[in-house]
Amino acid sequence: MNSSPNQQALRVFLVEDAIPIRQRMAARFGAINGVEIVGEAEESGAALTGIGTTGADVVVVDLRLTGGTAMELLHGLAQGMSSVIAIVLTNHSSAWFRQACLAAGAQYFFDKTSEFDLACNTITRIAHERCARGLNYSIT
Repeated sequence: MNSSPNQQALRVFLVEDAIPIRQRMAARFGAINGVEIVGEAEESGAALTGIGTTGADVVVVDLRLTGGTAMELLHGLAQGMSSVIAIVLTNHSSAWFRQACLAAGAQYFFDKTSEFDLACNTITRIAHERCARGLNYSIT
């Protein structure tokens, strides 16, 4: 985690079946100030359990997972954990996949190849907004 002691970190859960990619995601996202990687999974069932157990604020998920797709995870989040921000980060980034994921409950959708930095910037923005809200709450 990379945050100050008085700031609650943005808890990020990673769902990616390729270990080297998941490691890269953990390194990049975990280096963002105010972000903590709280868990990882390769498939949607384990991810839903882990997200609930860790109290994750954000889930970053690939479209294709071990034994399924992100769609099961997005539907599960929409039904039981609607406060979790879902970010799809995938190589399968056609307009059809983008629309399907957003319709299933994803708040963000990025192409792994061309928009990885944009995904990092989005997580940075979410973490900073969370920090600003926390500071505003403690001032009043």
